[in-house]
Amino acid sequence: MIKKIDIHVHSRKEMKGALAAGVQRLNGGGTYATPNELRKMYDQIGVEKGVLLPSNTPECAHLIVTNEDAYEITQQYPETLPYWFCNINPKIGGNSPDTDLSYFLNFYKSLGARGVGEVTANLYFDDPLVENLFRHCELCELPLTFHIGNPGYGDYGLIDDIGLPRLERALQKFPKLQFLGHSQKFWAEIGQITPEERNGYPSGPIKSEGRVVELMRKYPNLTGDLSAGSGYNAVSRDPDFGYAFIEEFAERLYFGTDICTPKNITNPMLKLSAWLDEAAEKGYISRNAYEKVCRENALKLLDGKY
Repeated sequence: MIKKIDIHVHSRKEMKGALAAGVQRLNGGGTYATPNELRKMYDQIGVEKGVLLPSNTPECAHLIVTNEDAYEITQQYPETLPYWFCNINPKIGGNSPDTDLSYFLNFYKSLGARGVGEVTANLYFDDPLVENLFRHCELCELPLTFHIGNPGYGDYGLIDDIGLPRLERALQKFPKLQFLGHSQKFWAEIGQITPEERNGYPSGPIKSEGRVVELMRKYPNLTGDLSAGSGYNAVSRDPDFGYAFIEEFAERLYFGTDICTPKNITNPMLKLSAWLDEAAEKGYISRNAYEKVCRENALKLLDGKY
């Protein structure tokens, strides 16, 4: 078993007394794992350290974790969370597609931010505000992790249609920007799906390749964040398909968890670590692919050499 690097995790500052109790109530009895809680979870599933992603957009956060919070956490817990991404809302700085977002990105980059995300603003991929963010991430050489959502009330994430046409246009328009694909509506399309399957976790054998496979073959700037139940489900629902997918795209896939709360220790999404270990031990995937997905790709990305 190799110690893994987690490309996608959430955490929060330690809180005490009335503040801690209040935060628990606001979040329905659960909230982000603290760094110490996260360390215990990591030790159980064989993870060495992770990349902290702030949560600062209202669509998906009851508890705001700012870029400044994330930076401070990495300074206080470097053994568990030495890396972080900054999270830039496309509306920041004036709600204009002409805003110089490089001004903000370069500031956080100077503090050690290795990327941007996860982007959860409920705007279309080709909204001028979003394209402005993509443009400046490309200029600043910062990879970007996105979540895909539905339009309107009750969801979060950048909006695309089934078949991911807007994502494809972004891949074409910003060829030097590394996109890390994440969430149900992205990973569901590892195989052909119906509109009903898109919002969940399709099960069973993959009879024909989906748009994720097609787009990854066509665009080298699209990579895969295997965190959460969506990433695990994508590669494990049809093991033979999943093994072949990992082998083909071994250079562009990243192990991840998307831990949000200590309660996630029993969530199926944390089975990915053991699943990859078993796949390597039994020879279903090569040792080379295993090491790249679990660790080497992340270290290469986080060292700024992608």
